[in-house]
Amino acid sequence: MRADDAQMLSTLISAVGSDRLGTSIDSVLRNTLGFDMSCGYLFRFNRAPILIHNGYNKSVPERTLNAYVRGGYLLDPFYVACINNHPAGLWRMSDLAPDSFFASGFSISKDLHPCVSSEHGTLIEEIGFIIPVQPRVAIVYSLMRNLRNGAFLSNELKALETLAPIINSLLELHCRLKHGDFYAGPESTDARSEDAFMHILQGQLTETQRYIAKLILQGHSNTSIAAVLNISEGTVKVHKHNIYQRLNISTNAELFRRFISYLTGPL
Repeated sequence: MRADDAQMLSTLISAVGSDRLGTSIDSVLRNTLGFDMSCGYLFRFNRAPILIHNGYNKSVPERTLNAYVRGGYLLDPFYVACINNHPAGLWRMSDLAPDSFFASGFSISKDLHPCVSSEHGTLIEEIGFIIPVQPRVAIVYSLMRNLRNGAFLSNELKALETLAPIINSLLELHCRLKHGDFYAGPESTDARSEDAFMHILQGQLTETQRYIAKLILQGHSNTSIAAVLNISEGTVKVHKHNIYQRLNISTNAELFRRFISYLTGPL
């Protein structure tokens, strides 16, 4: 092992359990590739996530971060992947996102999406390490790049993947030391009914309608919803019509406005 590598590992290991770990990982990775922002979250089904690393460089308003933690995370493809026990590894957000995600309200909302709210605007590519720690609990450490600087290249991803075992082990140990209570308690088994969706929709919808509303908000098209539920697109359209009627709205945009109004309103 080279002296520089030994010093790097020493710096990283000494930062475990402290607020310096994310910044230390950023410093190491900047020797491999350039990026504009980073973040780390600890996700668990139906629990508000923990921001374990804030590498947004003070460009994201506190209000936006609060709205994300309060419920915006429910629409984040990385959160959805984690609670569905997605395989570990380095993933592009675009590979995890539903088919209509980048036209969804979440994707373009500066009030809810930390990357969009930043000075870099909406033209951001995000890649992230998914690090499962137990069923439906995972850590995500993400890097973001302004697309004016070019998308992440395949050779850059390969270089990151070689560091994955070190990063995964450090972050897993860090979270168990600092946030052990986050793992405790019974595991919920109902993947359809996160509490935030229940509150937002105020008991006005059936369970199936709530689930379809959730899929719409997450960026699924009619075709994608039909595939998820194994029903016809015509049946999806009927469900959507009934959802709109019950909520007294007429578009997906209005559904999203109701969602964001709840998240950004008073507690």
